[in-house]
Amino acid sequence: MVTTTLSPRTVTYAMPSSSMEPTILCGRGANAVGCTGIADDHVVVEVPAPEVRRYDIVVFHPPSKAATDCGEGGTFVKRLIGLPGDTVREDDQGFIWIRSKGSKTYVKLKEPYLSSSRRLADSAHFGGKWHVPQGEYFMMGDNRAQSCDSRTWGSVLRASLIGKVVKVIRPKY
Repeated sequence: MVTTTLSPRTVTYAMPSSSMEPTILCGRGANAVGCTGIADDHVVVEVPAPEVRRYDIVVFHPPSKAATDCGEGGTFVKRLIGLPGDTVREDDQGFIWIRSKGSKTYVKLKEPYLSSSRRLADSAHFGGKWHVPQGEYFMMGDNRAQSCDSRTWGSVLRASLIGKVVKVIRPKY
């Protein structure tokens, strides 16, 4: 990911992967599987990471398991889905359900940013369930079939969060 400093509180990153399509586009290029943009979108990130909430898009350093399980490392951009203490479940239609700490029931996550075709394109994790430890967060890409995320390599430590995306800059042509 390419980094540019805008001010002491914000940094920009280029989006070189399709894991957040169509929310954040990457450019079609030689190694750009699933990218639909003409060029990489850039994201403006507030650093250090302020208080983060479910649905925020966050830039972070993934666990080392991401490199071994997915062949990816460096800096990631994903959507925060599970909070500390949550249990995250994916049903057999790709819907995400959350059981918050202390609750006995699951609530279906509202995901208007995710089309049914993108939800159904990735069945590898259907039926999966993950617990989010205290001090950690569960991250997922909006383009589930092209996203190596917490469903594969686990939760992200709070200390690994770089910042929260506050703006997407789409190149003009």
